[in-house]
Amino acid sequence: MTPRGTTRDHRIRTPRRRPSAWAPALVAAAALALAAPAAAQNAGHSGHDHAAADPHAKHKAMAAGGGGGGSVEVGGGLDVPDVPVRDQTGAERHFYTDLVAGKTVAMNFVFTTCTTICPPMGANFGRLRKELGERAGRDLHLISISVDPVTDTPERLDAWSRQFGAGPGWTLVTGDRAEITRLLKALKVFNPDFTEHSPVVLIGNDSAGEWTRAHGLAPPAKLEELLTKVASAGERKGGSR
Repeated sequence: MTPRGTTRDHRIRTPRRRPSAWAPALVAAAALALAAPAAAQNAGHSGHDHAAADPHAKHKAMAAGGGGGGSVEVGGGLDVPDVPVRDQTGAERHFYTDLVAGKTVAMNFVFTTCTTICPPMGANFGRLRKELGERAGRDLHLISISVDPVTDTPERLDAWSRQFGAGPGWTLVTGDRAEITRLLKALKVFNPDFTEHSPVVLIGNDSAGEWTRAHGLAPPAKLEELLTKVASAGERKGGSR
């Protein structure tokens, strides 16, 4: 019996539950799960955008660092193939017979659409040609080989080299891709991705069989010194007999 003057409370009382100790952890885990895919996607796009924006980062670092003054002798010499090529005038040449046999040469490797290490390498050869004076084309010969023969026509090579003081004693060559690939492999400078080619200058005296590998961004004075040294290799060997 309920005492007169009072009312019965018919509401059902539910006992209050204490918050679980795991609740904060579960909330945090859910937040991380939602955020992780977005972060990964952003990171992927960021890396892709960076690579797409700067595909020549490696070469820019090389150009910024400049060329070392050292050189490395190429052991065992080089077997230079006599592949057909075309020079910057469009003339057909045989690489070994016409450009290397019996000569002292310096070769570098470029392509005309390169915007990083190739322009300074071209400028180096232009200055080197001027410093050699009358010896350029007579005693010492400069050769630039395109590593992108599909794009680099003789006309493109001619226009590219004129920016850097092209003239007698400096020959630029292109040709059939398969033949140029064979040449680059024989010279031990081939890279399947031509945009990642190394800045190298090969300096050799074919008569003496002596070859030296130098940094393509080395100062022209250093390259002239190496050319002169290699050119005299035949005289040194002849005198020691």
